[in-house]
Amino acid sequence: MSQTVGDFIVERLSAWGVRRIYGYPGDGINGVFGALSRAKSTTGKIEFVQVRHEEMAAFMASAHAKFTGELGVCIATSGPGASHLITGLYDARCDHMPVLAIAGQQARAALGGHYQQELDLVSMFKDVAGAFVEQASVPSQVRHLVDRAIRTALAERKVTAIVLPNDLQDLPYEAPGRKHGTLHSGVGYRAPRLVPFPEDLQQAADVLNAGRKVAILVGAGALNATDEVIAVAEKLGAGVAKALLGKAVLPDDLPWVTGSIGLLGTKPSYDLMMECDTLLMIGSGFPYAEFLPKEGAARGVQIDLKADMLSLRYPMEVNLVGDSAETLRALLPLLEQKTGHAWRRRIERWTDDWWKTLDKRAHEAGENAVNPQRTVWELSSRIPANAIVTSDSGSCANWYARDLKVQRGMMCSLSGGLASMGAAVPYAIAAKFAYPERPVIALVGDGAMQMNNMAELITVAKYWKQWADPRWICMVLNNGDLNQVTWEQRAMEGDPKFEASQDIPSVPYHRFAELIGLRGLYVDNAERMGAAWDEALSSDRPVVLEVKADPNIAPLPPHITLAQAKAFASTLLKGDPDEGNVIVETAKQVLDAVLPGHRDK
Repeated sequence: MSQTVGDFIVERLSAWGVRRIYGYPGDGINGVFGALSRAKSTTGKIEFVQVRHEEMAAFMASAHAKFTGELGVCIATSGPGASHLITGLYDARCDHMPVLAIAGQQARAALGGHYQQELDLVSMFKDVAGAFVEQASVPSQVRHLVDRAIRTALAERKVTAIVLPNDLQDLPYEAPGRKHGTLHSGVGYRAPRLVPFPEDLQQAADVLNAGRKVAILVGAGALNATDEVIAVAEKLGAGVAKALLGKAVLPDDLPWVTGSIGLLGTKPSYDLMMECDTLLMIGSGFPYAEFLPKEGAARGVQIDLKADMLSLRYPMEVNLVGDSAETLRALLPLLEQKTGHAWRRRIERWTDDWWKTLDKRAHEAGENAVNPQRTVWELSSRIPANAIVTSDSGSCANWYARDLKVQRGMMCSLSGGLASMGAAVPYAIAAKFAYPERPVIALVGDGAMQMNNMAELITVAKYWKQWADPRWICMVLNNGDLNQVTWEQRAMEGDPKFEASQDIPSVPYHRFAELIGLRGLYVDNAERMGAAWDEALSSDRPVVLEVKADPNIAPLPPHITLAQAKAFASTLLKGDPDEGNVIVETAKQVLDAVLPGHRDK
């Protein structure tokens, strides 16, 4: 049998090092799936992971790129299969992840005829995969389409897409002829060593050496620069705050690591930014200006691979385009060792006080349910050092951001720039496929679980027996409420909870897990939380750990403005349906943040 276009595409993907594709089949892409089946027994074979929904395939491809640094690949059929990929692809685009989407299309002769499942896929993908999106027309074209799509995705850290008409996939493959109008592309890409010029490094060093109170903010771009960040922070006597995507850059046992920054962040990170005189931002696109120094209050140096992200969040004095680790290594010899320790001692005192505050908050009783902060607090003291943790968007991300103590060697991530609900479980599945020997934990709210994560438990049930370590845990916070938005309504809009939009049905998630062959655990008593984690972490199969969580434990921001305090107070005056002892306790915490000492009076 001669090699088909589909066979060539699979062979070419393998030559590029692709070993796993996430997706869902359909007649619009059957030619490629047939090729995947035929290539199953060959050297360098590609594993296909069947998901329950194409959106989840794209999330998994994004997560694969995040956790491995490799190209993530997803595949879908024509029409709705292709359109379902979009949200997960935007997750990759917003977080600068290299992902290739392969989508089927109707037969070439039918295009333009309002045929069933015919969509203008190139136009549809144009925004999310604008770096490179093309539809193949002839067999000899697919070689350079695959090569250019992958090289562009890897080099520019962007999403790319290839659209394949279904009749084209089964045609005999033809190599491009040696004639005018043809292209003869090749395989291979290796990232360059990207370091700023010496004079720019010296300019950055001059700014940092002049600072007396240096703050560092790290993001996902610094994940491979842990040792370099530590060395620079020690030399500058700096404190380090972490954007959510950079949570695993530094372990939280370092006393000068202040934790997450932003609405989901910590008070010491807020204080660090408000009181520093110099800011070094490394590999981060953290978006919220109100949590960075006031413009003009601090001198700034930024390091990023992408020039378009420089001086975008804060007006930097020195902008360095470069790899974080390489640039910091080149910068380190130019930095002077700080001799005063007052600034560092203040940072360590703030951080120590904050951990004590979190401990106290985590152990406050919920109202006939578990305080959700306790769930992650108890996990922190038990989590294996090689664990991978994913979090969904919503109130669970607050407890992930603040209460999870990261150890060196751990990996963790979530949907950052897009902040999409429904990413935690597909992220955790992709993490487990990439590292089957490591324990993986997903932290999910009940809203995201009902939206799309619950079905992907079936994917876990389908594949878990092939994983070297069976430990895969999904903790579901069941509070019957779209909790993050409820608190945003209260604190930002000054509106009471709108039950029609916020209340969601209670579902026995642990029972569903048991029905499909997984293990289910249920906790409604905070004192059992630690033991439940112990049980889950020692299980011989994947676990759904359902926690009956109190929806009225507020995910308080690290800094509460007077306007936010007034807005929250107005919800009580208007009559919130959940008004009660816990709401009143939250009001006290809000007032205490604005008027220190008020709570004791």
